[in-house]
Amino acid sequence: MPAQIKIFTLSTCSHCTQAKHYLEEREIPYDSVSVDFMSGDDRTRVLETLRQLNPAITFPTIVIGDTVIVGFRRDEIDDALRKCDGGAGLQGSTWQQP
Repeated sequence: MPAQIKIFTLSTCSHCTQAKHYLEEREIPYDSVSVDFMSGDDRTRVLETLRQLNPAITFPTIVIGDTVIVGFRRDEIDDALRKCDGGAGLQGSTWQQP
């Protein structure tokens, strides 16, 4: 079963964009939450969730299965994907930073 992946991002964050591109190039589905586009109670709830995952509330915060990764860290993302689903989509990885 593929890992459930959620990425908490800011629209102006280059590391957030790189993390999303990294997954997209591998055709790995994820849910993205753009925190800076939220307001009111929705934003408050997301920030409370984010604070539990990453008390510093830095971006991107990536959740893969039970693993929380703070920042765009390719090796940690790959390790978490392998742990969750055997590395589906990681074969032949040739990603290069844009």
